[in-house]
Amino acid sequence: MIDVYYDGKCGLCSKEITYYRRIAPSGIFNWFDVANEPAPLAQHNISQSDALRRLHVRDTKNQWHIGADAFIIIWRQLRYWRILAFLVALPGVKQVARLVYNSFANYRFARLPHCQLAALAANENEGGK
Repeated sequence: MIDVYYDGKCGLCSKEITYYRRIAPSGIFNWFDVANEPAPLAQHNISQSDALRRLHVRDTKNQWHIGADAFIIIWRQLRYWRILAFLVALPGVKQVARLVYNSFANYRFARLPHCQLAALAANENEGGK
C-alpha cells in the first residue's frame, strides 16, 4: 500500500485528494488527513507542520517522497495521470516542478491559519527540547 499524508483542511488539497480517491483503484492507497488527525505522523518522526507544508507519500518500499515527487508516485497509479507522471519525472522538468510546487506550498502554508498554528506548535516543541 502507498500511504498518502495530506492537508484535509486545505480546500484545494482536500478537493484534489477526494478526486484521486474517487478514481484510484481500490487496495493501492491509504489516505491520512494529517490536519485533522496527526497521530499517524508520530511513528515516522514527521511533524504535523512539515506534513501540512508539503504532501508526503510513503511508497510500497517504505521510501518517502515529498512535494512534487509525492505527486509523481500518486499519478503513476492513476489511469490517464500516468502520462503526466512520466513527463514530470523527466530530468529538468522534475526540477522545475519541484521549484513551482515548493513556491506554491510555502505561499499556501503561510496563508492558512491551521498551518500557522502547527508551525507555532512545532517551534514551541523545538524550543522545549
